[in-house]
Amino acid sequence: MTDAHYHLVVNHFPIIGTILGLGILIAGLLLKNNTVKNVSYVLFIIAAIFAAFSMGTGEGAEEMVEDMPTVGKQIIHEHEEMAEKLALVLYVLGVVSLLGLYTNIKNHSKAKLVSYLVLVIAFVGVFLAQQVGTSGGEIRHTEIRKDYKASTPEAQENKDED
Repeated sequence: MTDAHYHLVVNHFPIIGTILGLGILIAGLLLKNNTVKNVSYVLFIIAAIFAAFSMGTGEGAEEMVEDMPTVGKQIIHEHEEMAEKLALVLYVLGVVSLLGLYTNIKNHSKAKLVSYLVLVIAFVGVFLAQQVGTSGGEIRHTEIRKDYKASTPEAQENKDED
């Protein structure tokens, strides 16, 4: 398998893991249940690890597709820039989640504060994840690009009817 294959395998988990982790963390905060919060922390840590794998395979994937006629270097560059921001946020989220796990296990007085800090970072992560996912999808799915124009007469006719 190539880096492009590996990238496609691992790049979804940072996005999905962060979204799921945020939902689980909110449930844990509402239920005041440390076990549920710990599950979200573990998901955030795993998402950070997968973000590192995604970043590691992204360059090889870029080399394989950047010269394809419908792709182009600019759209990949935009995706890469957004992905770097997301990766940094997820690395911080992973580290703070480790702290959250520790404070919950030790019943530390700052555990609640850490959980709210994780919540804020996770919201930022989900916002960036949406942008990264969309920009990544636009690389090969030209139909979701803002500047998409249907190329077939039938597609153009259907677009004109909308």
